[in-house]
Amino acid sequence: MAHNHDASARGIRATQAAMLVNTVLAITKLVAGLVGNAYALVADAVESTGDILSSTIVLGALRLSARDPDGDYPFGYGKAESVAAAAVSLMLLGAAVGIAVQAILEIRTPHHAPAPWTLGVLVTVIVIKWVLARRVAAVGNETGSPAVKADSWHHFSDAITSAAAFVGISIAVIGGPGWESADDWGALAASCVIAWNGAILLKPALHDLMDRAPGGDIMEQVRQAANDVDGVRCTEKLAVRRAGAVYFVDIHVQADPDMPLHDAHVLSGRVKGAIRSALPQVQSVLVHMEPYEGHDG
Repeated sequence: MAHNHDASARGIRATQAAMLVNTVLAITKLVAGLVGNAYALVADAVESTGDILSSTIVLGALRLSARDPDGDYPFGYGKAESVAAAAVSLMLLGAAVGIAVQAILEIRTPHHAPAPWTLGVLVTVIVIKWVLARRVAAVGNETGSPAVKADSWHHFSDAITSAAAFVGISIAVIGGPGWESADDWGALAASCVIAWNGAILLKPALHDLMDRAPGGDIMEQVRQAANDVDGVRCTEKLAVRRAGAVYFVDIHVQADPDMPLHDAHVLSGRVKGAIRSALPQVQSVLVHMEPYEGHDG
């Protein structure tokens, strides 16, 4: 459980920092977009507001997933992270649709060109969001938290939206009369990127919720750790499922048929220890001891 608590604590700190940064950026972009007549910047502010909401969901999921297993949830609360990741993904898809619809309306409505000074705001935003996204992604990769990983992609999407807004506003400013809607086209392009990211993030979240087996490298490490234990003749069935940042293992181990029950119990304990030593993110191991029915040599 120590690994799970540490991962949740690191994820919570990263998420709280991201929420603070996003709050400041959302207000800055909204004011600059309205004053500077740049819809792409307003759309970017909406995306940052979505980031705040998604981070709030992630924060709640991380706190919930850190709880120890109990009678109602004997396998723990780790699935809360996958639920949060799915929710963030759906929010990205929803934001993409909303931005696209509004961008199309703005394209069809004549309006003034954006103010050139809004480009400076966007450059600052892009740099901040890129750094923030990389730091949150690093925490997500180190802890294995699907919710934190999803949140980092939300930040990357915001940086992409800002970059698209920068390109659109630059064209509108440089092009002059007749190019006023370029920033709206930039917002429309950004909505497509956001939708793509949302779809990519939704897939692994659904896999975790449906208990799909993890990648082959995890399965192989578990099997190899068990096979390396002295007394294990071979391993048979192996099932591994993920719950947040931790894994649950169910493995069938074959040993000498003449082995006393007490010794078989001791061997199963050694197998559990070997697996958890090889993969600290494994929270629980259920070992089924069976008589070896093959032939040595």
